[in-house]
Amino acid sequence: MQKKEFAKRRQHLMDIMGPDTIAVLPNAPVANRNRDVDYPYRSDSNFHYLTGFDEPESVLVLIPGREHGEYILFCRERDLDKEIWDGYRAGQDGAINNFGADDSYPISDLDDILPGLLEDKEKVYYTMGNQPSFDQHMVSWLNHLRQASRSGKHSPTEIIELEHCLNELRLFKSSQEIKAMKQAAKASVQAHIRAMQFTKPGKWEYEVEAEIIHEFMKHGCRSPAYPSIVGGGENGCILHYIENNAKLKNNDLLLIDAGAEYECYAGDITRTFPVNGKFSPAQAALYQVVLDAQKAAIAAVKPGNHWNQPHEVAVEVLTQGLVDLGILKGDVAQLIEDAAYREFYMHRTGHWLGMDVHDVGDYKVGGEWRLLEPGMVLTVEPGLYIRDQAHVDKKWHFTGIRIEDDVLVTKDGCEVLTEAAPKEIDEIEALMAEAI
Repeated sequence: MQKKEFAKRRQHLMDIMGPDTIAVLPNAPVANRNRDVDYPYRSDSNFHYLTGFDEPESVLVLIPGREHGEYILFCRERDLDKEIWDGYRAGQDGAINNFGADDSYPISDLDDILPGLLEDKEKVYYTMGNQPSFDQHMVSWLNHLRQASRSGKHSPTEIIELEHCLNELRLFKSSQEIKAMKQAAKASVQAHIRAMQFTKPGKWEYEVEAEIIHEFMKHGCRSPAYPSIVGGGENGCILHYIENNAKLKNNDLLLIDAGAEYECYAGDITRTFPVNGKFSPAQAALYQVVLDAQKAAIAAVKPGNHWNQPHEVAVEVLTQGLVDLGILKGDVAQLIEDAAYREFYMHRTGHWLGMDVHDVGDYKVGGEWRLLEPGMVLTVEPGLYIRDQAHVDKKWHFTGIRIEDDVLVTKDGCEVLTEAAPKEIDEIEALMAEAI
């Protein structure tokens, strides 16, 4: 992503902050896996959003109107010995030349320099609670300034939640962000296609997961956006199933919820299909209900509609379908009012999507569902999950179905970024006949 994109985001934030303010944002710490092995490093989403800088032990400081530069980046110094072991570091010159910082200092100097930058500011934009160890430093610096007030030093009088400002900025995607999300979507689509072509009875869920990861990597996505869900049969009824360690059985469905991450932007697709490549009549009937609900919900994604409308539409279609199939009995409107459908559909129909798979942004404004606007990206993912409830015909038992796409709100309606992933029954069956 271009440097000017990050500069534009920083400027938007500083315009919100105003004069006599300072924003402080530490990057995510390294997470230890076990003993001397760390997890692959992934920057804090807000930090990457403002800097594009993906090294640990770094802190962003923004000071609107600062004479000697508004964007300060604390980061590790160059160290050739350590770089032999752990890889390249940008250092102070790299922070300025490659990442657009106006000024850069060694992270080891943070205690000496940051308190002086906080001095004489009225407001500090900082989010407490995300990193308790850094919170302690922030409190210590502010207390030190307060104690020095007799010597003429002025400490900030207000701490404002930084995330609140960034959440609203991140909710509306720029053209550069949409481009990155389309690449994540493309990799995710190809992974689901590969999984459909690979799957057959006797394979293991983790073998299918391996095919998915292969396709992510092939398209330049070094990591999934979240742990992949590959659930065959009854495992498809577990919403966040990630064990992926069962053998796939003939006549079962396979539910896959998997998305790639590209340049810190997430794809998020769910497809459900028969392990043996052919839907049974019962599977096809229930699947069509979910597909019809998803199509209706997607049609409700357009500017001026509120956030909850796609969910409301999906619930209506799902409930009607359950009644038509004899799984629920009664008046559809009354069943919806009584939330009877929640026995089989217990989650919402979507969420914001962006740098986090469950991305930031308020769903309500002033107590009311917010209106959809161009530039927002959300998922649309209705589902039905029938375990072994005694009052339901056994032909429906252990059937988990979810269909999910990534949808961009446009000025005229919406664009389905993941449309190329097959979801019509005949498309899926035709594709699975072309086994790899």
